[in-house]
Amino acid sequence: MTKPTIEKNMLRSRAIKLPEITESMWEQVDEEHRSLVQEFLDAHSFRDKTRKQYYSSLRQFFWWVHTSLNGKKLYKISKRDFIRYQSFLKNRGMSSSGIALKKAGVSSLNNYIENVVAEDDENYEKFRNFTRGLPAIPKTTTYEKVKVTYDEYKLMMDALKEDENYLGMAWLATAFNVGGRRAELIQLKTEILDYPIPEGQSYVMSHKVFGKGKGEGKPLEYMINTEALEYLRLWHEKRGYDHEYLFTTQYGGEPKQMSESWADYFCSDVLTDILGRRINPHLFKASCITYLLEVKKIKIELISKYVAHHEDVSTTIKHYDLRDFEEEKNQIFV
Repeated sequence: MTKPTIEKNMLRSRAIKLPEITESMWEQVDEEHRSLVQEFLDAHSFRDKTRKQYYSSLRQFFWWVHTSLNGKKLYKISKRDFIRYQSFLKNRGMSSSGIALKKAGVSSLNNYIENVVAEDDENYEKFRNFTRGLPAIPKTTTYEKVKVTYDEYKLMMDALKEDENYLGMAWLATAFNVGGRRAELIQLKTEILDYPIPEGQSYVMSHKVFGKGKGEGKPLEYMINTEALEYLRLWHEKRGYDHEYLFTTQYGGEPKQMSESWADYFCSDVLTDILGRRINPHLFKASCITYLLEVKKIKIELISKYVAHHEDVSTTIKHYDLRDFEEEKNQIFV
């Protein structure tokens, strides 16, 4: 199969990946800074995802402090210093949302120090959160969302079948048909394959997974249709081992639950090359919803409640309805 040529102007330039902060690098960071990070994390009951994000963000920040500010003590860091850090992130191509996430980790640590540590440590007695009151982070130029059509979905599935990429087929079929986010899909358990399909239905309800939200996240149950089930069963049969979760990869010969970052790699390094335009995991929820609206003609109220899991249909319309209404627009002045 001949793959389409990728037009350069259709692909967004990727950010320069920040270096992974290894344990040997982390040990070079000021001991007080490392201790404050650990104390902060231990003092809060963050859910696993949030804890990992904060830990990663703070390691990146203090490594930058170590290398760019010559290990300046945290209580001496100024707003101007932190603006330099944001510039460092921006100059590496990081999006405004990515910078905001890094800022949030440092800000939360600063709030803890200001509210708790300052009472017992004279060095932090006058400490103030230096991320507060800074100029707004300039929004990254947004790229128009272009829906993945059913024909494009089939094109990608055919290419993956040719490659015998059964994991890829299972993920793509689930992402396009179910509409879950990447962090939700990897929570799906193998037990789903044993759920009976009720008579007259073309789907099974998943067990509870946790989506975006406070604490553990918002509990959700997804409708897994027969097409997604078909490819999930094929992947389960071909992978050759049992595991609690459906989406797994092997590290050092040991199968483990897939990380969220796998979907980023799969979309950027596999699906993008097949389709010839930039594809990312966040596109599939909107594509699933748009397909059901545009092709299947399902009422948006039903899709919003049972597929998008939104409390207000306006959220679905604003962020996930990618219909262009070309036929309807052509009728306006007829």
